[in-house]
Amino acid sequence: MDFNLKKLTSDAGVFFTRAVQFTEERLGSAEKTELDAHLENLIARADCTKNWTEKIFRQTEVLLQPNPSARIEEFFYEKLDKKIPSRTTNGELLGQYMLDAAKDFGPGTPYGSTLITVGEYQSRLGGAEREFLQTSAINFLTPLRNFLEGDWRTISKERRLLENRRLDLDICKARVKKAKQAEAKAAAEPDFQETRPRNYVLSASASALWSEEVDKAEQELRVAQTEFDRQAEVTRLLLEGISSTHVNHLRCLHEFVEAQATYYAQCHQYMQDLQKELSSANSDTYPNSFASNANPSTSATCPSPVSSATLPGVSPPCLASTSTPGIARDPSGPLKILDVQQPSTGHRKAKVLYDYDAHDTSELSLLADELITVYTVPGMDPDWLVGERGNQKGKVPVTYLELLS
Repeated sequence: MDFNLKKLTSDAGVFFTRAVQFTEERLGSAEKTELDAHLENLIARADCTKNWTEKIFRQTEVLLQPNPSARIEEFFYEKLDKKIPSRTTNGELLGQYMLDAAKDFGPGTPYGSTLITVGEYQSRLGGAEREFLQTSAINFLTPLRNFLEGDWRTISKERRLLENRRLDLDICKARVKKAKQAEAKAAAEPDFQETRPRNYVLSASASALWSEEVDKAEQELRVAQTEFDRQAEVTRLLLEGISSTHVNHLRCLHEFVEAQATYYAQCHQYMQDLQKELSSANSDTYPNSFASNANPSTSATCPSPVSSATLPGVSPPCLASTSTPGIARDPSGPLKILDVQQPSTGHRKAKVLYDYDAHDTSELSLLADELITVYTVPGMDPDWLVGERGNQKGKVPVTYLELLS
């Protein structure tokens, strides 16, 4: 107990003297030993590396896992050295919802069968996302975390020790300076005193005492200088290792970009395959579904104004015509509009997006922003609908409409 108390008292004294030295340096009343320029550059470079690595690490975590609650949960699992539980991705969850909905709506219905197709591809997209997250976490996040929690902590510890050694060195320098000043003063004023009439006292030479104090302070200074130089060398070697850290992080960055490229390529391929499957569906079975623009002759003449066309969740088909660019003529010839009757169900309101002039009596001219009633009939070109406005009736192009209900 006595030994621990003495050690505690000694450590407290060292801490106090260091605090005094540090404060005096800040106030400009004490000299400070400056590090060599090379070591200062290494420290500045290390600080820059740490700061940017930490920012990149945190933002990559946000990119890979936008949910802050999930990030906190993963953080606690890592600190407890427990395996992070597998989490369903949003794509996989959406795909499962679509598959479950198709069961309720009926897989044999047009909507149900399409939900099954889209749900399967959403699950594939979710699986690709899961693989990307795992690869990125292993190849990119883990090396950055290891640097911040391993190498950087070691560097920080040695830098703090170097700072303490520097404070000790400057304390010793201050002691030597004060001892030499006191020695010079004592040498100039010898301390011979005769203070009592019956007792002549010749005190020990103060100059000799201060000389011993100077020798002791210089010895402590040599020890402090040696310890400081040794610690500076250790710190320098660790800081020079930052270059190898950059090389390692560069390799990890390449792997992260490669994982991203693979993931986005998979997503692009899945979406192309999904579009092909939806486009190959029978237009009579899916009159309001995604229309294919796979025909090169028609896709090349698709005008930009109708790119926002209008069936819900559907991209507009590209139409072609010699008379009106972007509108395909009905190959079956003029439709006998007067013989067409509005069905009891399936008609919808539509808003006209652009003006359209009828090219024959089977078509209905349109004015932008007006509302009309539209519906389809069996055997009709899927790029056209029957439109009614009051007593007027005629074919209207789908790409000029926005269906409202």
